[in-house]
Amino acid sequence: MQVKKNRKVFQALTLILQFGLNMIVPIVMCTLFGTWIGRKYDMLWIVIPLFIMGALAGFTNIFKMAKKIYGQDGGRNNVTKNQ
Repeated sequence: MQVKKNRKVFQALTLILQFGLNMIVPIVMCTLFGTWIGRKYDMLWIVIPLFIMGALAGFTNIFKMAKKIYGQDGGRNNVTKNQ
């Protein structure tokens, strides 16, 4: 019983980590790219639209992942269904 509880905790932590990485990576990459472009071409304002684009890409990634996990079987988690 304790092993199943630990497995569910680790699965939940993994899911949270995946959501976080799917959100943070596009934001950081777009912001760094915007900073580089802004300094190179003297357009420092370009960071703002690229930050927003990264945030939208992150939300899209999270939405697609959540839809894949929860949308296929009527709201139940595929991982817990297979146990």
